[in-house]
Amino acid sequence: MEPICFEQGANVGAWFIVLLTALVVLVSLVALAIKVLIFCKIFSKAGYSWALGLLMLVPIANIIMAFFLAFADWPVRKELRKLKQHQQGSQT
Repeated sequence: MEPICFEQGANVGAWFIVLLTALVVLVSLVALAIKVLIFCKIFSKAGYSWALGLLMLVPIANIIMAFFLAFADWPVRKELRKLKQHQQGSQT
């Protein structure tokens, strides 16, 4: 009986494609997680719920939320205006 001999490198191309695909998927997931983390922090600092950053995962909602974040009157700024008005009122 003759031993089975596999050629070295016969399936190297297929393994390379599998590993490369796994690497691309892993890097994409890490980048997506970082993006969501950043937007959660931005929404939190703006005075909104941090959970609004999770909407960045939804394809159409991410565009809408970016515009909302850019053009909305943030709760933090509203509070700052009220404090300035209160301070100016108490000084006079």
